[in-house]
Amino acid sequence: MGMTMTQKILAAHAGLDSVEAGQLIEAKLDIVMANDITGPMALPIFKEMADKVYDKDKVVLVPDHFTPNKDIKSAENSKSIRDFAREQGLTWYFEQGKSGVEHAILPEAGVVVAGECIIGADSHTCTYGALGAFSTGVGTTDIATGMATGELWFKVPGAMKFVLTGKPGPYVSGKDIIIHIIGKIGVDGALYRSMEFVGEGVKELSMDDRFTMANMAIEAGAKNGIFPVDEKAAAYMEEHSAKAYKVYEADADAVYEEVIEIDLSKVRPTVAFPHLPGNAKTIDEIEAMDPIAINQVVIGSCTNGRMEDMRKAAAILKGHKVHEDVRVMVIPATQKIYKQCIAEGLLDIFVDAGCAVNTPSCGPCMGGHMGVMAAGERCVSTTNRNFVGRMGHVESLIYLASPEVAAASAIAGCIANPEKVGDR
Repeated sequence: MGMTMTQKILAAHAGLDSVEAGQLIEAKLDIVMANDITGPMALPIFKEMADKVYDKDKVVLVPDHFTPNKDIKSAENSKSIRDFAREQGLTWYFEQGKSGVEHAILPEAGVVVAGECIIGADSHTCTYGALGAFSTGVGTTDIATGMATGELWFKVPGAMKFVLTGKPGPYVSGKDIIIHIIGKIGVDGALYRSMEFVGEGVKELSMDDRFTMANMAIEAGAKNGIFPVDEKAAAYMEEHSAKAYKVYEADADAVYEEVIEIDLSKVRPTVAFPHLPGNAKTIDEIEAMDPIAINQVVIGSCTNGRMEDMRKAAAILKGHKVHEDVRVMVIPATQKIYKQCIAEGLLDIFVDAGCAVNTPSCGPCMGGHMGVMAAGERCVSTTNRNFVGRMGHVESLIYLASPEVAAASAIAGCIANPEKVGDR
């Protein structure tokens, strides 16, 4: 019986010739990552198990959620992982001001590459599947176990194949595609499965598109999302990492529980309405509604804070002003992206338009800081979740969208079609 990409990676890391869906395995880990929320919770458990991490080059700590520290508790949490990183001599500790949001900085810094088995104490760890790695989010006990032993038990996931065809139209990006897919299959449509994206349409997607799509696989309930390693992925890794990587390809007779074809040319700019990422509506459906006035826009996060996202938002905002009733937070995902925005003049565009440009941080995505909402407020956000209370008050509303839709909405003061605002 053939294996999928994910199953091949897991088999290799379990030291087995083959695995099948539902099988329990113990796999060796290449990277174990935690942040300033999950890391401090894992440390007491780790200390009951071991004195030293299994490999100082493979345990990664990134303070990004409540940094810059918003209060004393946040400062104490960050200090705990900072001290631990120093005590353990960790190679990869990303201090505030020298890094960025975890799921953007790990690929950028070359920490993660194709063929690896990666766990992170954050649900969006599945982002690294864009590079052809198996990566998934786990709980703090599992992270502590991984830090101590370098191994973890997994149930091998079944798989769904998404065959991408065609080419995306103008103003359609990875964010629109993944919201479209989640809208199609539902927020539990890929429950504990691997979402494997294949087909001729993959070559039409940039690496930033792929990172976005893999990032939100968890929003369909998936164990992971993964793309094949093609020339774009190989070029990305060769530019960013000195690590050797391994390419795994699905067998011709690999077993998929479901195969879904997505014609990218038919995907429209798409927005996820409250309170689920699967509550998808196209921009055409939205334009047929009464205008949906908004109060806030967030452009950033581990989903859409990369360079391509900044450029797309700036292209819409250039020469325009943010609506008088709207406040906008732009958050480049890493310091390198922040500097590139300066070099390309994008920060001038954002500030001249009336946006607040914030330091790399998860910040408003989970209602942490730098953009918390009050009751009754509406936000168009390029983040990944729009659950009740996710970005503040339980009576606030979140609409998930691409950077271009977000920027167009910031100008219009309501959810707006980027095809009709700004210049590309």
